[in-house]
Amino acid sequence: MTQIEQVLSRIRDWQGKEIAVQPLSGGLTNTNYKVTVDGTPFFLRIPGESTELLAIDRQNEYFNSMAAAETGIGPKVIYHLQEFDVMVLEFLDGQTMSKEKLQANGMPKRMAESIKRLHQGPRFKTDFNMFRLTEYYLGICRNQDIRIPEGYGEKMQDVGRIEKVIMAHPVQSVPCNNDLLGENFIDDGKILRIIDYEYSGNNDPYFELGNTCQENKFDEERIIEVCQAYFGSVSESKLARMKLSMIMSDVGWTLWAAIQTRISKIDYDFWGWATERWSRAVEKMESEQFPIWLMQVVT
Repeated sequence: MTQIEQVLSRIRDWQGKEIAVQPLSGGLTNTNYKVTVDGTPFFLRIPGESTELLAIDRQNEYFNSMAAAETGIGPKVIYHLQEFDVMVLEFLDGQTMSKEKLQANGMPKRMAESIKRLHQGPRFKTDFNMFRLTEYYLGICRNQDIRIPEGYGEKMQDVGRIEKVIMAHPVQSVPCNNDLLGENFIDDGKILRIIDYEYSGNNDPYFELGNTCQENKFDEERIIEVCQAYFGSVSESKLARMKLSMIMSDVGWTLWAAIQTRISKIDYDFWGWATERWSRAVEKMESEQFPIWLMQVVT
């Protein structure tokens, strides 16, 4: 039996029914399927190998997926097969977004509205902190002798400066997705739904906003639009926290991509992605704006 066949055989409700399985492209960690059962579509996700090295906690993901579904932003969880770490989710009928599609007029505002709705929902199981995750990933890279971009260690002093000003002016954590690539938004025609809660956890909302802007390569105008839509106002302090979070997005996910270069069986240029992200982070930390953003972070 293949892995997908083993999984399907364990779902009692589906036995004896007409089942069609269609692989879905786009996942960078897992294998995804559209499974149609007697004409009803479902989304089924099978985890990739060694994802524990990426700090993915499958029980946390399940708990948080259930919580996100309560807000109407996340898809409903239909089945949870704990022995396989597999979830079967509501199949969202809509358009999968991309960073190009999310550049369209009004999209940053819609994104911010969906993010805010998620943030106002039930608390998640555990917390997420990109500073601690970066330390964890660095440990993995050292222990596994995984290549990281040149000069990475030398920039940890600047990362410490970011953490110092952020922690000096803490904000209340909220339930965050923490990994809002363009493809993790689905436009159902009414709202932008949010999928994939592998890295979800209670976190600083500014990281969620900054990370989202960075993943989707938003320019200044779109960053401001996100800030305005989420908070109802724009200030130098808010934008500074978002921009420092954009840097931390690249700092942390650089190491994620480096680890994926070693463990992933997916045909994707993870090393190219790591070096691109790191170059972008370095450029910002060496820019004239960086010390200004550090000073502008106030409550």
